[in-house]
Amino acid sequence: MSNTQEVVAAISDPGEVGRADHNRGDRIIVAISNVAAWLFPILMLAISAQVVLRAAGHNQAWLDDAQWWMYGMAVLIGIAYAVTTNSHVRVDIFYDNFERRKRIIVDIIGIAWLFLPFIILCWDVTLDYAISSIKADEGSDSPNGLHNLWLLKTFMNLSFIVIAFALWSAYLRLMRQLGETRLWKILLWAFPTVAFVIDLAAYYLTLGVLVLGAAEGTTTREITRSAVFQPLELGETEISPMVVVALVLTVALIVLARLFARKDA
Repeated sequence: MSNTQEVVAAISDPGEVGRADHNRGDRIIVAISNVAAWLFPILMLAISAQVVLRAAGHNQAWLDDAQWWMYGMAVLIGIAYAVTTNSHVRVDIFYDNFERRKRIIVDIIGIAWLFLPFIILCWDVTLDYAISSIKADEGSDSPNGLHNLWLLKTFMNLSFIVIAFALWSAYLRLMRQLGETRLWKILLWAFPTVAFVIDLAAYYLTLGVLVLGAAEGTTTREITRSAVFQPLELGETEISPMVVVALVLTVALIVLARLFARKDA
């Protein structure tokens, strides 16, 4: 009989799988996630405690609130962790059969053209959501619940920045594996993401300047209805001037990066 035993299953830390390929951004996300993971055992204790207390006739509303606070925070950070460790669920019957280079290209397109722009949009949408909650000093619906709900909504908005950071770090890692480390190619392959970021930067910069120069009592809603934010008519199509600016600046940025690359060469 052979003494060699076949290993049929192994437990491994997803954060350590492929560590040799991780960049600094990847390791930062893994470190943050390892801390956030402690929310899950605390959540289990909170759920168990609430079940016992409720059965004894001592329901605690603040424990109910704490449960979904912790669950929401852990799940949002978990998205960043799943991106970094490639441990998310895939629903793709073709991907596993692709050659390595083709899989990398699919991942790059998925991140830079779909996932990252969506996360940036989520950050933009939830920014006003968080600010409004802070201004209202929003609390729990229950008198005995956890108040300062604005803390959770602010965390939600900030968590999208963490997820975006994880996605960008993963994107840079994939580009390096593809053999593309030049800036102009990095910007080109991530064209939608770069254009979206520039679009938001142009919007908020313009809005900030107009808010500072507006007459006292002018609301943000009134400012956003000014001419500079009105869509441009191109035949039967309307397009935001910020989008036009973003597209022009993105192309210009890529061209400049390309020219500097030639100069350095």
